[in-house]
Amino acid sequence: MSTNAGSPPNGEGTGRRLQLRILRYNPQDPDSRPHLQTFEVDEAPNMTLFVALNDIRDHQDPSLQFDFVCRAGICGSCAMLIDGRPGLACRTLTGNLGERITLAPLPFFELIGDLSVNTGKWMRRMTERLEAWVHAQEDVDLRRLEERMEPELAEQIYELERCIECGCCLAACGTARMRKDFVGAVGLNRIARLRLDPRDGRSDAEYYELIGDDDGVFGCMSLLGCEDVCPKNLGLQTRIAYMRRKMLRAAVFPA
Repeated sequence: MSTNAGSPPNGEGTGRRLQLRILRYNPQDPDSRPHLQTFEVDEAPNMTLFVALNDIRDHQDPSLQFDFVCRAGICGSCAMLIDGRPGLACRTLTGNLGERITLAPLPFFELIGDLSVNTGKWMRRMTERLEAWVHAQEDVDLRRLEERMEPELAEQIYELERCIECGCCLAACGTARMRKDFVGAVGLNRIARLRLDPRDGRSDAEYYELIGDDDGVFGCMSLLGCEDVCPKNLGLQTRIAYMRRKMLRAAVFPA
């Protein structure tokens, strides 16, 4: 996150009077028009945008719409544009921003109202389209002991499993702006995770049928926007490049 001139170091609040300019719009109300509304909040030490937004909703405007669940950077619900850059409100310290902060909903997703967008609808559609679940070759017997897995492989899978599906990568993606059916870094990351899982019996040729086109792994323009804004610091571009090579090989040398 960029730091504006005059911002205090290390995210520590200095008792400033913050101005939050928030994009307000309710698409369900025919009389509503998109506009910026300014709220003022007294900054507290180590205040996050999540705390500031709750202060506004509790004491100034209870109609303000924004999403949150965990407040710990795990659920991804509070993703929004913060001074034009996708990020999580619960992990963004106001002390790392200027005194005037502009907030807007994430682009690309269906707007619910104000800062609230429906990421879940898009994520579910992506999951169903990519069949993004383990495809076992035989029925699972829940009475059996779990299959053993090498710790190194388990760590690789866990690293990709840390994606919280916040939508920041799609909001920063140039390809997603041009291709409405692009599965994005989040979808390609999910397939990369399943490909590593020994319990998934699909071949690269089968994965190619899912992501081997311009709406999948070959559509990425490698602008690095997804990796730049990922709040979990996942190596998304490295994984996309790896999957691109595997899918190209599957196309040239089909099994």
